[in-house]
Amino acid sequence: MSASSTPSEETFISHLIELRKHLIRSIIAVLLVFVGLVNWARDIYTLLAQPMLAALPHDGHMIATDVAGAFFVPMKVTLMVSFLIALPYVLYQAWSFVAPGLYASERKLTAPLLFASVVLFLIGMAFAFFIVFPTVFTFVNKFAPEGVSVMTDIDKYLSFVMTTFLAFGVTFEVPVIVVVLVKFGIVSIAKLKEIRPYVVVGAFVIGAIFTPPDVLSQFLLAVPLLLLYEAGIIVAGLISKPSETETTALTNSSK
Repeated sequence: MSASSTPSEETFISHLIELRKHLIRSIIAVLLVFVGLVNWARDIYTLLAQPMLAALPHDGHMIATDVAGAFFVPMKVTLMVSFLIALPYVLYQAWSFVAPGLYASERKLTAPLLFASVVLFLIGMAFAFFIVFPTVFTFVNKFAPEGVSVMTDIDKYLSFVMTTFLAFGVTFEVPVIVVVLVKFGIVSIAKLKEIRPYVVVGAFVIGAIFTPPDVLSQFLLAVPLLLLYEAGIIVAGLISKPSETETTALTNSSK
């Protein structure tokens, strides 16, 4: 460190060093899980492709149009699974980096929200895999014309799956987003109720953007988003209500 460095610069550099340490630990954790799973990469991809394989007609199958696609696509899927398995440790590293700079009250709020965010994101992915994929793939493949063999490229299938996982994962984060907005006073509950009509329109617009161009898949994304929005308003209302002690103090002060 040079003699001309200011205390603020030293603090910034120390934060960068600390961040690098936590990032390296997180990357190592993901890579260790990946190394442990790489021998089952083909099986993991087959499991991910099961909703599409089950919906294909008897003469339909998946293909690899890229020269190295049959190798890299299962590796990408395995890396994604490795990240999900290592996610608790990755989040612990993120928490270890952020927590020292938070007040005690902020820690109490951040930890539950972080946990809820992860759980809701995984639930969103599970909803897409077990409900959306089988429904949408069966619906779409039924419209294949006579004499047309349905053959889906595995790389494009993976791209579709990743986009859908992300869309539904983020959608299921809506309650957390609503709670944060209300808790920090950015938006009031009354305002959230007032903009319901716009949220309905926005939900179907988001469904049209992030799902295949059919009404069914748009509906499967928009409806959970609306229900989760309402759930977020309810939870935010419960959390933002003043406690009994606070209510008593306010009543006494007004006398």
